[in-house]
Amino acid sequence: MIRIFQYECKRLLWNKFFFGILLILLFYGWQVLNGVTILGVSHTAPFSPWSFGDYLSRMIPLLWIGALFFLTFFTSQKAQRVTILTNATPVPIKQYTFARCAAAFAGTGLLCLACLIEAAVFYGQYFGWYRWGQLLFPALITFIPPLIFALGSGWLLGKYKSWLIYLWMLIPFLCMTLPLPNAFGIWNGSFFKEYPLSIETMDPSFTLPITVIIVQCILVILGIVLLVLDPRFLKKMAVK
Repeated sequence: MIRIFQYECKRLLWNKFFFGILLILLFYGWQVLNGVTILGVSHTAPFSPWSFGDYLSRMIPLLWIGALFFLTFFTSQKAQRVTILTNATPVPIKQYTFARCAAAFAGTGLLCLACLIEAAVFYGQYFGWYRWGQLLFPALITFIPPLIFALGSGWLLGKYKSWLIYLWMLIPFLCMTLPLPNAFGIWNGSFFKEYPLSIETMDPSFTLPITVIIVQCILVILGIVLLVLDPRFLKKMAVK
């Protein structure tokens, strides 16, 4: 099991795609930090949870694409042909599936970590600010739900039809163009810009409306459910 995980991690991380998306992510992140975050969002400090959350929300589309590209290593037609051989091995199929999903999670986690490290370097270099405990919760609530949902939904769609993953990569960009309800504001970044202005204090402390918390929790649950759902379920639904 551990060897399978190590092999899949090596296959995902030691390739041109991973280093390419990492460079794009860091370049874009640095542009956001120097062009937007440094000015502060909605009259808050650049290192406030609101400005930091705005930075994170701007990184989600690229992280979403990165997470789904990791899944293409396992859901492409070439990978499906290899699966026929792995199914003939004595190792249970569920262990292969778990190891591959864990490798995709690890790769996505490393991309997220790169975004956080870049922000830490930025805050330390420009402001000498290192109180990262204040930003831990915004990072968790912004990154984890949509990316777990991306991996879960992408895994199911890719197993059903491999080309659907590439269409699914466009979802974050579509969300950014739509007037989403406030509960979905983290998806397009509007929450971090608009909600602080609704609080009648300067540089307010970070709080989340209950509707936002519910939506983020639902995304986590949906992502996990879709991850363990049998792709044959979709095929049966399509036949009906």
